[in-house]
Amino acid sequence: MKTKIAIVTGGASGLGFAISRKLVEEKVRTVIIGRNEDSLRAAVAELGELCSYKVLDLQQITEIPDCISSIAAELGTIDILVNNAGINQKKPFLEVTDTDFYHIIHTNVLAVFAMSREVSKVMISAGSGAIVNISSMAAQYGIPKVIAYTAAKSAIEGMTKAMAVELSPLGIRVNCVAPGFIKTAMSSKALDSDPERKSKVLSRTPMGYLGLPEDVAGAVYYLSSESSKYVTGVIVPVDGGNSIGF
Repeated sequence: MKTKIAIVTGGASGLGFAISRKLVEEKVRTVIIGRNEDSLRAAVAELGELCSYKVLDLQQITEIPDCISSIAAELGTIDILVNNAGINQKKPFLEVTDTDFYHIIHTNVLAVFAMSREVSKVMISAGSGAIVNISSMAAQYGIPKVIAYTAAKSAIEGMTKAMAVELSPLGIRVNCVAPGFIKTAMSSKALDSDPERKSKVLSRTPMGYLGLPEDVAGAVYYLSSESSKYVTGVIVPVDGGNSIGF
C-alpha cells in the first residue's frame, strides 16, 4: 500500500505530538509544522524516520502557500491535514484588548483557513484527502476568561461543517475533534493548584477522570483513516462525557 502523507501543525508538543506519534505508529509519513526548530528537531528524533519537520510561524500566513507547495513537491501529495496548532489566553473579558483578540483569532482561525485552503488544492488534484480540525470544550459551553479562544474554536466548528459541504463532493472529508479535559503536564499543574476547579471538572465528567493525549490521537487517526470513509462534517467530543455532564 502507498504510504500516506500527513501534516500536523503544532506537532512537536502536547496533543500535537501525541497525534503525530499515533500517525507514525500507523506507518503514516508525518510532517510536523511549528515555529521552534529545537522542539521540532527533538520531536523528529523521538518519532523516527517516518517524521520530518518544516519551520513555519503560523502568524505569517503569507508564507503558508510556499510551505505547502514545498511539502507537496517533496513528498508527492498530502493525504491528511491535522489543524492542531493553537494559542490561548486566560484574561477577564473586560480586560481583553483588540490586539489580544486579534492575535488569538489570527493563529487559531485565519491560519487554519489558509492551511486548509492550500492543502485542499493538493488533495483535489489527487481526488481524496482528510482534514481534521481541533476544537475545544470552550465551543461546547461557556467557560469564563477565554473569550477570544471561545470565539476561535466556535469558528473552527462552523468552518468544519462549511468546508465539509464544499469539499466532500471533491473527495475531501472534513471533521473535527473537541477534546475535553486532557491530562497533560500543563493541565495537571493548573488543576492541582486549583482544587475547586478540578473538583468541578471531574464532577461534571460522567467517566470521572481526565482523558489522555492518546485518547485524542486515536480519535484523530480514526477520522483521518479509511475506517471513517463515510464520515464528514462531524464534531467528535473526546471528553469522557463532560460536554453532556450535569
